[in-house]
Amino acid sequence: MANGKITQRFPYMIAEEPGIKFWCACGLSKNQPYCDGSHKGTDFTPVKHVIDDAKKIAWCGCRTSSKGCLCDGSHMKLPKE
Repeated sequence: MANGKITQRFPYMIAEEPGIKFWCACGLSKNQPYCDGSHKGTDFTPVKHVIDDAKKIAWCGCRTSSKGCLCDGSHMKLPKE
């Protein structure tokens, strides 16, 4: 589980307000795409992301993005299930 568990094969599109969010890197959170502490006991830690302005964010759901917590389209290259 080097990239964490794939929770969906497309981004979480969420309108966010300015502030700090912690993205779930392990894929185990029940509050996707945000961390709920489910990573405890694993080698994963949440990714802190600072949002400066109100905007829609494409949070990565496949855990393979080269942009970390933000979607870069990598889900399009995943093998079909």
